[in-house]
Amino acid sequence: MSSAASTTRKSTREPGTPRVGARDLALVAAMAALIAVLGVPGALYPFGQAVPITLQSMGVMLAGALLGWKRGGLALLLFLALGAAGLPVLAGGRPLLPALPGPTVGFIVGYPLGAMCAGALVDRAAGRLTTARIALAVLVGGIGVVHLCGVPGMMWRGGLSLPAAIAADVVFLPGDLVKAVVATVVAASVHRALPTLLPSTWAGRRR
Repeated sequence: MSSAASTTRKSTREPGTPRVGARDLALVAAMAALIAVLGVPGALYPFGQAVPITLQSMGVMLAGALLGWKRGGLALLLFLALGAAGLPVLAGGRPLLPALPGPTVGFIVGYPLGAMCAGALVDRAAGRLTTARIALAVLVGGIGVVHLCGVPGMMWRGGLSLPAAIAADVVFLPGDLVKAVVATVVAASVHRALPTLLPSTWAGRRR
């Protein structure tokens, strides 16, 4: 009797659970690798600023917009964990730990938070995603949250006043807006091609 009951419980848990786990893990690892690759072109320091312009912030936008809050956040945490282990994953071939005492620390902290925020907004719209909703998620998470974390980091580690940190941060906004447009177009195209990419839509399709 207990054997039959356990079999029944097992069968109700079974629908796709192992496959979802493997799929999620593969997507998280692939996104972390993509973000590392986006650092290969290097970093640009505009007007002698201590905080560089890199393509990796676009990876933050893509992680949340494509994978949702949990997997997007995990992708960034994996990326940072690899950097903490000494791998040169940051733009310019830098590992994570030497960058933490610098003024970029706020942006680094903001990476997983921005991806999770963008992903949460995308998850809420799962099944009815539009380009406008993806753009909103990318702007709020990939730019808003990351920059809200970045400004205090520049004040703390860069010794800047609040007005000076905001003025320094504004320099990054035009480039980030261009990256947001690219990330939105890419994410919208991917979701059209793979409408079950987000966990909720995939689970619904399985049922």
